[in-house]
Amino acid sequence: MADWQKSSWRSRPRIQMPEYTDPAALQAVESRLSKFPPLVFAGEARTLREELAAVSRGEAFLLQGGDCAESFAEFSADSIRDTFKVMLQMAMVLTYGAKVPTVKVGRMAGQFAKPRSAPTETQGGTELPSYRGDIINGFDFTPEARIPDPNRMLEAYTQAAATLNLLRAFSKGGFADVHRVHAWTLGFTDDDEAGKYRDIANRIQDTLDFITAAGITADRNAELSTVDFYTSHEALLLEYEEALTRVDSTSGATIAGSGHLIWIGDRTRQPDGAHVEYCRGVSNPIGLKCGPSMTEDDLKRLIWTLNPRNDAGRLTLISRFGAGTVGDHLPRLIETVRSEGANVVWTCDPMHGNTIKSASGYKTRPFDSVLREVEEFFEVHNAEGTIPGGVHFEMTGKDVTECTGGVRAVTDEDLSDRYHTACDPRLNASQALELAFLVAELLRSRGDAARARAAG
Repeated sequence: MADWQKSSWRSRPRIQMPEYTDPAALQAVESRLSKFPPLVFAGEARTLREELAAVSRGEAFLLQGGDCAESFAEFSADSIRDTFKVMLQMAMVLTYGAKVPTVKVGRMAGQFAKPRSAPTETQGGTELPSYRGDIINGFDFTPEARIPDPNRMLEAYTQAAATLNLLRAFSKGGFADVHRVHAWTLGFTDDDEAGKYRDIANRIQDTLDFITAAGITADRNAELSTVDFYTSHEALLLEYEEALTRVDSTSGATIAGSGHLIWIGDRTRQPDGAHVEYCRGVSNPIGLKCGPSMTEDDLKRLIWTLNPRNDAGRLTLISRFGAGTVGDHLPRLIETVRSEGANVVWTCDPMHGNTIKSASGYKTRPFDSVLREVEEFFEVHNAEGTIPGGVHFEMTGKDVTECTGGVRAVTDEDLSDRYHTACDPRLNASQALELAFLVAELLRSRGDAARARAAG
């Protein structure tokens, strides 16, 4: 791309990014990072684009999930394993419902920065800069912690590299065996509260029993014991992104080496802004958050800025409107995409539009509102004759109490028990898996209806 360089974003308006007080320290960190190996590789990103192209055609389904903001303090092998484990369970249930492969993308190994609604926050009469994620500043409410520190980028890189190392081991080392994964899911449905999902779990077990009886076993078929797993994050801190940008030695394409898929947030999607400028030049799959304020004209500009060749699998539109309002916004955006003839993946983020402050003072997301937005997403696509390609959840494998509801019935009073998030409330393991069962039912109903129309 002749008119683009990895640093060309620096001449564009920038928002939601820190102002570092020591330019020399920042430059030193960027120089060090620029010499480090990339965290992901061009061939992996190309494979993900091919899989997302299948999603755009309805030949696969996208599951994207993980932390709202990864934490240095909470980092552990167990937390990585637990989130990966739940995503495997969700993916198996979704594959059964959709009757197509599930593309698995974690909000992991790079989701360290967060946009904020205000540049400062006040506690006890003291005003300090907002916490913007561990890659930028500290969570502690002290003047020292809230100063942006470029050295945090080095720690973020180290943690991301360790996370990817473990994810690759889990993905290819037998941990992802389908029989093991389904045994975990059967354990979930053993609980009285989740017993209503036992029928689907039993049907999945029948399928596994059949393929085993047919001689299709994990020791003979790697597809049953290994998975492809990709990473993603919001490309918010552009100094970090630029420092990890590489040129693929085989194709000559420029790749964002920080993650397989990077996305542009609803607050940073200005067509002439720095974040769009950076993302348009890298060859990774790109996500674009689309909230209620997205206009048809901006969407047209963004589509052709980010995907000028109209390649399938390049651009994923992540809708985030809030329960009860999807019908007010999604149809007009679908019509815009249709009128442009654009190739996109449509996916639903039902988390960010459904954040409320509970009576107890905690920020939370009601499970029923999250589910309702997903249902409305499917309803609109069914009415429009377009493909609901995936779901995007903020979730964790831990047994946290941050979102209310679900079969385990987390209440407002329960929120204080295990409220560990540094930013936004996440679905816990039980809530995430329950949503997978419910989305699987939506997918199965959609498939049954399509088959009935074809037969009639």
